[in-house]
Amino acid sequence: MGSDGIFPPGRVTLVGVLNVTPDSFSDGGVLLDDSGAVSLDRVLTTARGLVESGAHVLDVGGESTRPGASEISAEEEIERTASAVEMLVREFDVPISIDTRRASVANSALSAGARIVNDVSGLSHDVTMAEVAAQYDAVLILGHSRGTPATMQDEPYYEDVLAEVATELEACIGLARKSGVPSHNLVVDPGIGFGKRLEDNLQLIANLGWLRGRLGLPIMVGASRKGFLGLVTGDPVGDRDIASHAACAVASYAGADAVRVHDAAGARRAAAVGRALMKARRKDLS
Repeated sequence: MGSDGIFPPGRVTLVGVLNVTPDSFSDGGVLLDDSGAVSLDRVLTTARGLVESGAHVLDVGGESTRPGASEISAEEEIERTASAVEMLVREFDVPISIDTRRASVANSALSAGARIVNDVSGLSHDVTMAEVAAQYDAVLILGHSRGTPATMQDEPYYEDVLAEVATELEACIGLARKSGVPSHNLVVDPGIGFGKRLEDNLQLIANLGWLRGRLGLPIMVGASRKGFLGLVTGDPVGDRDIASHAACAVASYAGADAVRVHDAAGARRAAAVGRALMKARRKDLS
């Protein structure tokens, strides 16, 4: 189908977050039972709510990549995600995405019917990821980051964040293509909050149109509940949905093809407003 089928240009695609982790920054443990194991009942209920609220894609993550997070083994990540992916593929018609940095985890999910790999490391953690995506003809989302989750917020610095992120994503794109992933299966993510300062995150969202024009690929933005919103508003992580919706609206106006969100109902409305304003913008006044 390719990215145009999953991320068509006529809409802002809503990617609903399903973190089956104990330590994700805003929803860690929510989908686990009292013993700490993944609760498929909770996953199903949350997924149903996301889809009924407008999510077009469900993105399953088994490893926290929040700033400061510790790495887990591939075996543990597969144990957390495999049953959830199998169930979601069986229960829903929407495409299922696996949010992982490891090719072995992606292979497990894709063999179970997932159709998208969301690699926040942009192939820097496991270069064989692109080969696995190519093998399954899967859509591959290449995220920009510097360092690892444990180190990425240790004094990040850019001279020109737009140019540097674009250049580094171009290298990721080239590597993916060399590994056999066709351009029509590629999506990019500027990596909001991944090795970025407040001003870097703001510049990337405000100038998505420039970034999209340079890279020539669909762009997904994941700003939902992230720390930079707390710096702007003063809100704790549990109270950032309104700010997240504002970021969705601006990202949709600026040119985002997809937004990765926790609250699909609010994001759907915000994205609709942002896209409507983008369509109303007069190009001759730009």
